Amino acid sequence: MRRIPYSVLIVLALLMALQPIGQQPHLVEKLGMLASGTLRRPIDIFDLFLHGTPLVLLVWKVVGDLKAKRDGRAER
Repeated sequence: MRRIPYSVLIVLALLMALQPIGQQPHLVEKLGMLASGTLRRPIDIFDLFLHGTPLVLLVWKVVGDLKAKRDGRAER
């Protein structure tokens, strides 16, 4: 994760989370389906995975960097 720059992750997370522009974003739609228990079709599960992965990776990188900073480990 350290080799992926923040700029790439932020742009990718925003683009994927907000697609399609002008309609309800797929990520919002699929999370609503997940919350209501209607996320059953494989294409919907794949769509949630596809649109949510960059955001999860960004959060993972931020948390990892904050933990490393707290523990006093230098960035490599």
